[in-house]
Amino acid sequence: MSKFGELISAQVPVLIDFYTEWNQSSVSMHPVIRDVAAALGDRAKIIKIDVDKNQELAEALRVKSIPTLMIYKDGQMKWRQTGELDANTIIGLIQEQI
Repeated sequence: MSKFGELISAQVPVLIDFYTEWNQSSVSMHPVIRDVAAALGDRAKIIKIDVDKNQELAEALRVKSIPTLMIYKDGQMKWRQTGELDANTIIGLIQEQI
């Protein structure tokens, strides 16, 4: 958990994608997240967290459905949504935090 605190305290917005490899919606978000990362470069951090491998963290953040996306800035959650989104929508949400 302390490592998570370090990750979200970045000066730039941090997008976190909670996913699993067995969930079709999660898998279909992989190329979308790659596109977001490519578009934003170093203006944002993109982190993918496998819920199956990080159950304690997922439970602490009350991740009930996947994919769940969160945006943090300066250690504070700024936005959260469950379900699939397109790259342009995500990029717009992150740019609001830059």
